[in-house]
Amino acid sequence: MGGRTAFIIDGFNVYHSVVAASKSLGLPDERGTKWLNLRGLCESYLPALGADATCTGIYYFSALAHYMQATKPGVAARHQSYLRALKATDVVVELGHFKKKPVTCNFCSKTINLREEKETDVAVGVKLLEVLHDDLADRLVLVTGDTDIAPAVRAAGRMFPGSEVCFAFPWGRKNDELTRCVQRCFQITREAYVRHQFPDPLVIGKRSFAKPPSW
Repeated sequence: MGGRTAFIIDGFNVYHSVVAASKSLGLPDERGTKWLNLRGLCESYLPALGADATCTGIYYFSALAHYMQATKPGVAARHQSYLRALKATDVVVELGHFKKKPVTCNFCSKTINLREEKETDVAVGVKLLEVLHDDLADRLVLVTGDTDIAPAVRAAGRMFPGSEVCFAFPWGRKNDELTRCVQRCFQITREAYVRHQFPDPLVIGKRSFAKPPSW
């Protein structure tokens, strides 16, 4: 097996880990860990994956929470600012969407509409198989602790036995079921989030990307 390594990132799984890491470290949101340099973070783990490991692609999956505008003004705009920074560092961004999900209370029978992120889990699984099928990498690192990806991981093992799929669990999101699906996994530390923050502003060529003043 060669060293070509691609990373597939479950954006919301990482987001919740980052928020928890900030609180655990006693960092306020404004100076916490949300301005995360995913390329720097992923590439920092390459030496642990092999002396010949090189990054051939980073794929980030998420969705914009426009529906939260009334309660958290600017939340989608802040996310878009972050997505622009990711794209500027050659991270491929793929977005799903939120859909209403009616939920009825068992006690009062009242029905309310919750929001559920759609398509991301399936999109991550499809990308996993697509990257291996198109021979874009020898190793796939899934940055998530969500068990919904387990069937795709098992399918990849059957279909591409010469390739490796492993997990990089976001801090605080290690999962035993996923650990059993692969031969190798590791935990991203909360300190790694702090070390791999974009500068503010992030300047690439003539373009400048400012960190949101608050989250």
